[in-house]
Amino acid sequence: MTTTANSTIDDAEVARFSALADQWWDPTGKFKPLHKFNPVRLSYIKETVCRHFGRDPKSVDAFKRLRFLDIGCGGGLLSEPMARLGADVLGADASQTNIEVAKVHMQRSGLSIDYRADTAENLAAAGEKFDVVLNMEVVEHVADVPLFLKATSDMVRPGGLMFVATINRTLKAYALAIVGAEYVLRWLPKGTHSYEKLVRPSEIEAPLKASGLSIVQSTGVTFNPLTDSWSRSNDLDVNYMMLAERPKA
Repeated sequence: MTTTANSTIDDAEVARFSALADQWWDPTGKFKPLHKFNPVRLSYIKETVCRHFGRDPKSVDAFKRLRFLDIGCGGGLLSEPMARLGADVLGADASQTNIEVAKVHMQRSGLSIDYRADTAENLAAAGEKFDVVLNMEVVEHVADVPLFLKATSDMVRPGGLMFVATINRTLKAYALAIVGAEYVLRWLPKGTHSYEKLVRPSEIEAPLKASGLSIVQSTGVTFNPLTDSWSRSNDLDVNYMMLAERPKA
């Protein structure tokens, strides 16, 4: 996928993740940290969506008749759980390689997901609309953050939600998420994250508000080495998730 003057695609980032595509579904491979991180974000999404749309979280098809966009879907680690809960899912990624991996795993899982190698701005220009937009661990990898957030915001229906998860641009995040995770613990390949591309909450809030969304909540996510697990917290200094809503018309 080529990059134009008004594109959110960072070709170097696409190439980096394409090279790792065959490891998306290996819980012990290069994406092991994302597999560890997945339960906390899945529980947050399910809890929040069910509360917002009046759904029973114990229902096997709690997301039935809700349309989801998983932007920057990678190999489908979020798309598949959403589909299992009954959602109509469009998973989009700039990497054709990632999309092919996602399609193969989807078929093995017996699921139906609309996977496309496409960009947020192309989908927005085509008039796509969703009840829920999942914008998770991708904003720090795009070339133009405001453009990307505008495009994804424009696709949220009235009364719909957007989830954004990323890493804060703080010295604490640099120490833990880059030096610690990539160079000391070797959780992630070196170069996975660049400090200058990390995004502060204010840099997400402003474009979302400018696009007509209201910020509902921000929550931190922290790692406990004793339990080897992630959990929600009040600490936004490193990893955090933001919830936004488009008011009903």
